[in-house]
Amino acid sequence: MAVPALRHETKPEMNEWEPVDEIDHLTRHLRSLWEGSAISRSGFIPLADIEETDDAYIVELDLPGVRRDDVSVELSGRRLEIRGERKEKERSGVLRARTRRVGQFSYEIVLPGEVDPEKVDAHMEDGTLVVRVPKVSAERPRRISVT
Repeated sequence: MAVPALRHETKPEMNEWEPVDEIDHLTRHLRSLWEGSAISRSGFIPLADIEETDDAYIVELDLPGVRRDDVSVELSGRRLEIRGERKEKERSGVLRARTRRVGQFSYEIVLPGEVDPEKVDAHMEDGTLVVRVPKVSAERPRRISVT
């Protein structure tokens, strides 16, 4: 039985392989795929935290560079919708790289319990939109003392 001969081919001189460059390229590619999933039909979806306390739901959205006049907060039943726009800033130089999103954004959540729409409060604080949606009094847990 004939055994195939192994061939050793010499390759033309190549630039030195840089594993860090390869990892950087892969990271950028994966980030673009991941960020693509965070785009809604109307733009991007900002990062958010939702906290539930005894008396309210607190939604915090990261909106650096967004003016409060460019944000809209609406509550319909238990559905909280936050929409707005991060506007492109005027530049005097050439933009060499961009990782921050600009344009329209939207965030929507259905809160798990009944809420009091008359007492909702929203304010911007250090690039974060904080929306406090109080629960109705019947939804709030009540401590009962045991005698």
